[in-house]
Amino acid sequence: MEAKAQARYIRVTPMKARRVVNEVRNLRALEAADLLQFAPQAVAADVRKILMSAIANAKVKAANAGETLREEDLFVVEAFVNEGPTMKRFRPRAQGRASQILKRTSHITLVVGTKDNGKEGR
Repeated sequence: MEAKAQARYIRVTPMKARRVVNEVRNLRALEAADLLQFAPQAVAADVRKILMSAIANAKVKAANAGETLREEDLFVVEAFVNEGPTMKRFRPRAQGRASQILKRTSHITLVVGTKDNGKEGR
């Protein structure tokens, strides 16, 4: 049983988001949620929200299939960050010049599942 949650156009650079997402990959879902709750990075709150959504999606998917699902059995099977569109802004500089500011965005995806679905090798 796997369930996925995705947040798109998050206003954080993909490199900063990957630092947080790499910490929760292959952890138990509830342990990952605890770790994210106390992580100092600002994006950790967004990643925790996505993780909790994936857990809720797994519960709904199991209920629709008529199965029982314990939150303790869920692991973060996949976790990745893709680059979203970049907003381009300009800042005035000395002598009439302008410099470009890149405001990057991220697409964050988390997949939770149980270990018995053949995903142990990841």
